[in-house]
Amino acid sequence: MIITQNLCKRYGKVNAVNNLNLNIRSGTIFGIVGENGAGKTTTLSMLATLVTPSSGKALVNGFELRREAKKVRRSIGYMPDAFGVYDELTAYEYLQFYAECYGVQKRVWRTRADELLESVDLVDKRRFYVNSLSRGMQQRLEIARCLMHDPAVLILDEPSSGLDPRSRIEMRSVLSRLRASGKTVVISSHILQELAEVADEIGIIRGGEVAAVAAINVMMSHTSAHRTLWLAGQAEWSKWTAVLQSDPHILEFSPRADGVEVVYAGTLHQQAELMERIIAQGITLYQFAERPTDIEALFLRLTERTVRS
Repeated sequence: MIITQNLCKRYGKVNAVNNLNLNIRSGTIFGIVGENGAGKTTTLSMLATLVTPSSGKALVNGFELRREAKKVRRSIGYMPDAFGVYDELTAYEYLQFYAECYGVQKRVWRTRADELLESVDLVDKRRFYVNSLSRGMQQRLEIARCLMHDPAVLILDEPSSGLDPRSRIEMRSVLSRLRASGKTVVISSHILQELAEVADEIGIIRGGEVAAVAAINVMMSHTSAHRTLWLAGQAEWSKWTAVLQSDPHILEFSPRADGVEVVYAGTLHQQAELMERIIAQGITLYQFAERPTDIEALFLRLTERTVRS
C-alpha cells in the first residue's frame, strides 16, 4: 500500500529524513516510533503531501507522491499531531463539513456519518458541540473525520498523545476495528510499548533514518522465549561463571553490584533446574526472579543486523 524509496527531506544542511525505505502492506497497522525530532512527523507529512520531499520517491495506494498528489490525498485520511476544531459545530455537523469538502454525496455522508460515530463510540455525542468533548472523544471524532471519504489509508500522528488510560484503551479498540475493516493504518508514537499493542509491524526512526523494522509476532515470540532473570546471592564470581557458562540456554549474563543479570531462552522447567544447579554449586541464593522484558532493547537486539538504506 505504501512504498518509499530513498525518501529524503532536507532543511538547509539538516537532514530531517534521510534515505527512508519502507514497504507497508495493505490491511495492516504499521507503527513508526522515535524520539521527538527523530523525523516521524516529517515522514507522515510527506506521505500526506503536506511537505514536498527533497529527493527520493514514494507510492501511496499506487499513486506517486509528487506527480499524483491529488489522487494520493483522495486515498488517505490524515490526522495531525495537533488539530483545530470548530467550536460552533456539533460532532455530526463536523463530519458533514468535511464530507462536503471531499465532495461526498449527501445521501452517502448522512449514512456514513452515523455509521462512523457508532464505530468510534460517539453516537450519543452526535449533537454535542465539538469543543465540549473530552480530548479522547475529540481524537476519536478526528478518526471518524478521516474516514468520511472512505480512504484506503489512514495516517495518524501520535493519536494517543495526552490521553488518559481509559481513552488509550478506547483508541486501541478503534484501531483494531479499522484493521479488521481492511484499512491500512500508519501510526506514530514515541512510546514503543504503546505501538506494540496495536501494530502488525514497527519501524524505529532515529535521526531521520530507519534504524530497524520488525514484525510484532516475531518480537512477541522472542519476548516470551527470551526472559531476563535477576539472580542475587553470595559467592565468588568464579562459582557464578562455572554454573552460568555451562547452561546452553543462557544467551548472556552480566555481573551487577548486587547480583547477576541473565538473558535466558530455556523453558520454565529448565529455569528451575538452573536454580537447583546454582544452589548445588554452593552459592547462597537470595533472589531468583524474572524481570519485565525491555521491549525496546529486545527490538534493537532482534534487528541489529537490519541493513540501513
